[in-house]
Amino acid sequence: MRSFFSALAVVPSLLGSVFLAQAAPSGQPDYAAADLVSRASTCNTASNRACWTTGFDISTDYEVSTPTTGVTRHYTLVVTEETNWLGPDGQVKELVMLINGTLPGPVITADWGDTLSITVVNKLKTNGTSMHWHGMRQLNNNLQDGVNGITECPIPPNHSRVYTFLATQYGTSWYHSHFSAQYGNGVVGSIQINGPASLPYDVDLGVFPVTDYYYHSADYLVNYTKNNGPPPSDNVLFNGSNISPLTGKGSYANITLTPGKRHRLRIINISVENHFVFSLANHTMTIIAADLVPVNAQTVNELFVGVGQRYDVTIDASQASGNYWFNATFVTNAQCGSSVNTHPAAVFHYAGAPGGLPTNPGSVATVTTCADLSNLTPVVQRTISTSGFVADSSNELNVTLDLTNPAQLFTWKVNGSQMIVDWEQPVDQYLMNGQTDFPPSDNTVVVNKTNQWIFWVIENDPTIGIAHPMHLHGHDFLVLGRADFNNPSAFKASDVASFNGNNPVRRDVTMLPPLGWVAIAYRADNPGTWLMHCHIAWHVSGGLAVSFVERPADFKAGVSAADKSAFDTQCAAWNSYYPSQDPNKQDDSGLRKRVPNSRFLGVGSFREQ
Repeated sequence: MRSFFSALAVVPSLLGSVFLAQAAPSGQPDYAAADLVSRASTCNTASNRACWTTGFDISTDYEVSTPTTGVTRHYTLVVTEETNWLGPDGQVKELVMLINGTLPGPVITADWGDTLSITVVNKLKTNGTSMHWHGMRQLNNNLQDGVNGITECPIPPNHSRVYTFLATQYGTSWYHSHFSAQYGNGVVGSIQINGPASLPYDVDLGVFPVTDYYYHSADYLVNYTKNNGPPPSDNVLFNGSNISPLTGKGSYANITLTPGKRHRLRIINISVENHFVFSLANHTMTIIAADLVPVNAQTVNELFVGVGQRYDVTIDASQASGNYWFNATFVTNAQCGSSVNTHPAAVFHYAGAPGGLPTNPGSVATVTTCADLSNLTPVVQRTISTSGFVADSSNELNVTLDLTNPAQLFTWKVNGSQMIVDWEQPVDQYLMNGQTDFPPSDNTVVVNKTNQWIFWVIENDPTIGIAHPMHLHGHDFLVLGRADFNNPSAFKASDVASFNGNNPVRRDVTMLPPLGWVAIAYRADNPGTWLMHCHIAWHVSGGLAVSFVERPADFKAGVSAADKSAFDTQCAAWNSYYPSQDPNKQDDSGLRKRVPNSRFLGVGSFREQ
C-alpha cells in the first residue's frame, strides 16, 4: 500500500469548536454507517471462528495475503492536557494528557483488510507529539510508524497530521505517543482488529488494557529515574478504573460474563514500568493469540504479561454464578515492578448473580521470574535453519547500564552507545536525502540483506539483574532461544545448539532475561528505519534502543514525492516552532533529545542555560 500523510493543518479556525465537535470523546469513529463491513457476508460464527471470509481463514499467511475490504475507517484523536486533574481513583494527578478527553483514549476498531485513516491533533500547550501504532507491521509504509526522531519530526502544538495504513494483521494491540514518556501521562489507547481465531467463542468482551498509574507526571518520573530506582506505581488501572489504595475512593472495573458461554478477552499491558501476572479466581484462561500472532490454544491458570505485550484469551463462564476477582500480581523477589496497591484487581461478574465484591481471593501466583511463555506455537508456521549461525560483533547487541555519568547515574547503552536522537533531523530524513552518515548517538545498524533471515543475540548486562521487554517495530520476530530465567548466564557458542527454528514463538515484544540473553530472527522484507527498544519508559528514555536501517536504498526509492513533501513540511513546522516555544523545555524525546547544559526546574520543566 502506498503511504501518505496529509499536509499539516495550522490551527486557528480549524481547531475551533466546530472541529472539536467532530472528534469522538466516546471513542466512536467518525466514519459513516454505510462504510461498515457487512458481517453477515462472512463465515465467522460462534461455532467456527477459524473462518473469516471467502479465501481467508486462520491458516492464511497474513504476511503474504490480506483481504480487500475497500473500507476506510476514519478516526480523529485530539491530544490535550490538564493540571490538578481528579483521576479515576479519586486522587489528584498533577498533569494528565488525554485523547478525546478520556483515559485511556478511544479504541481504534477495524476489520482485517480495512484501511485506517487517523488524524492526530496536537492541542498540548508546549509539547510536540507523535503516535506509534504498536505492533502494526507498516509494510513498505515506514513513514507511518510514528516515532519522532526516527520516522518523523514531532507534530507541533496547534498542528495535526493523518496517519494512514492497511490492517494487514488482526488481533489486539495499542497505540501511544512516542514523544518522551508522554504515554505515561495518558496519551495511549487500544487497537482491535477483528479477524479469525484459533478457538470458537460466543462473546467478544473487547479490549482490556491494564496499566500502572502514577500521581506524579511522567516528565517528573523520567527525571527522577535518571538518578534513582523507579518508584512503585501509585495504583494499577484496569480499563481506566480502580480503587485508591490510600482512600478507598474510585471503583473496580467490572466485566460481565454470560453463564455457560465462552468469552474472548483481549489483555493489553500498556504500562510504563509494571509487569503483571494475571489470574481469574476459580477459572482458567486459554491463550489464542500473543501480540498479533494467532497461536494454537493453550490453557493456563495464570499469565505473565510484560510491558507492551498482548494476549487474547478465552474464558469459559462454567463456574458457580457469582463474582470473581481478576487479579494482577507482581513476581515475588524479582525486579518486575511494584505498586502501592499491592493487590490490584478487577471484578468479573456472572450475569444474573447478585452484585457485590467477590469473597474468594483466588490462588497465589506461582510465577517466580519475569519470563514470558516460551512454548506457544503460532498457527501460521515459520521454520528456519539455525545450524549455521555464529555469534559475532556483527549480530550481537550488548545491553549495559553505565553508572559512571555524574549527571545521569542510570545511563543505558546498546553496544556501548546511548541513543540520543534529534527531533529535528529524523533518521528517515538522512535516508531520503541519500545519506548514511548518521550521528553515532542515533544507534543505527544498517541491514542491506533482502528477504533474508537476520539473526540477533541480545545480551543483558551481566551485573544488573533487570529483565527488559524488548520491542521491535515493523516486524514480528522469532524467539529462537534464551537464557534460563532461573539460572541466567552469558551467551556461549554452545548455546546455538539449543536454538529452536521449528515454528518457535513469534511476537513483537519478548522479555530479555536478567543477566542473560535472548536470540531472535526477523526477515529483512520491510524497508525503512525500525526501532528496537526496551518498553520500560525510563530505560528507553535513558538510551536503551537501537534502530535497524533496513535496505536504505529500497526505502528511498519507495518514498513518493507527496510523502517526501509532507515529511519535509512537518519537520519545517516543528523546527519553526521549537526554538520559539516556551523556554521551559522538555529534554527527553521518548528516545532522548540533546539539550546541552539543561537544568531541572520542577515537574516536567527544563530550561537551557
